[in-house]
Amino acid sequence: MVTDQFSQPRADIAYQRQSSQLPTVLMVGGGQLARMTHQAAIALGQSLRVLAASPEESAALVCRDVVLGRHDELEALRKAADGATVLTFDHEHVPPGHLVTLIGEGVNVQPPPSALIHAQDKLVMRQRLASIGAPVPPFAAVDSVADVTAFGAEHGFPVVIKATRGGYDGKGVWIAETAEEAGKVVSDQLAAGVSLLVEEKVDMRRELSAMVAHSPFGQGATWPVVETVQRNGVCAVVIAPAPELPTARASEAQQLALRIAEELGVTGCLAVELFETRDGRILVNELAMRPHNSGHWTMDGARTSQFEQHLRAVLDYPLGDTSPTAPVTVMANVLGAAAPPAISMDERVHHLCARMPDAKVHLYGKGERAGRKLGHVNVLGAPGGSPDDTEYVETVRNRAELAAHWLSHGVWHDGWNSHTAIFEEQ
Repeated sequence: MVTDQFSQPRADIAYQRQSSQLPTVLMVGGGQLARMTHQAAIALGQSLRVLAASPEESAALVCRDVVLGRHDELEALRKAADGATVLTFDHEHVPPGHLVTLIGEGVNVQPPPSALIHAQDKLVMRQRLASIGAPVPPFAAVDSVADVTAFGAEHGFPVVIKATRGGYDGKGVWIAETAEEAGKVVSDQLAAGVSLLVEEKVDMRRELSAMVAHSPFGQGATWPVVETVQRNGVCAVVIAPAPELPTARASEAQQLALRIAEELGVTGCLAVELFETRDGRILVNELAMRPHNSGHWTMDGARTSQFEQHLRAVLDYPLGDTSPTAPVTVMANVLGAAAPPAISMDERVHHLCARMPDAKVHLYGKGERAGRKLGHVNVLGAPGGSPDDTEYVETVRNRAELAAHWLSHGVWHDGWNSHTAIFEEQ
């Protein structure tokens, strides 16, 4: 869904674009998000510049315009931003002070640091969301063991303790079952200089994600709310749209995400990660102000991918149609196996293409190691299905997970033999 606020061409941008000079978007960070944004930029005729720490980073392997340097070094940021139309992000770890300095020097930063801080600091995010009435779990800042003990006494154990900065994919998160466990975590982390917060452990049914985009002009767009499945703190599967999610609750989540984008001044893509509780409420868990793992399904399952939409938004273009292209799309992450398979990734892709020609493979050019995100697979459900049809959804999900497992491990977990094209006993 796109909220259209463009009734006529805008005179102020009209037209800087009459010249043959196409915009240059600088993306800070050279990971897979920048790599996939580069793919979208090509179709729009744009040039994506990447600030990468190494020429071996995922985006640096494929982009023509690469500046080598660290995201936390002001001079590297200055060098990369020189001549760029807009600066945006592959991750949220750029020091806010550097961004303020760049803005003072005339650099167009989207999203601005005043918004980005809410994705950088979980305590700031919780406090701001609570102040605007967004639903969040009960929480408190932690400056001592006494703080977490008092919180547990009021809200009960277990509790969730989080590093306010730097955590991702399950890192920087501790679940403490007792006051003693909580005290040890807090004591150890504070001694190591880690800033903490504590929050109530939510009695959740599942995790959801509402992905939206918001432009500087104020246009907003939403994709269907999705279900995310986490394993060992890492997103493993995304089902779009979320199965058996009541229409009213889905709309509530979308409107909440749009409101957060507006209130916080977010530009570009915003992923609002949510808890759906067993009693039917939705609560905000995390924010990401960039393309996000929960939106990878849009590359094949929506008319406008999150990567194209992010570019449109930060450049203040009119936003694209977010309609799904299939009743259900399932994304499964390709995560590195405990040991790299004997069969090469190229051969694994070859066999997958032969067995499942409809599976859409997206690999990131990374070396294999245990648990590393190497890529993802999107599988679209056949026409005529419904996200409320459990058997239909499971069929699509099983195929996506089968494909991802094969790419990770070089083994078909259903017993298929790629050379003989028959099932064998496991």
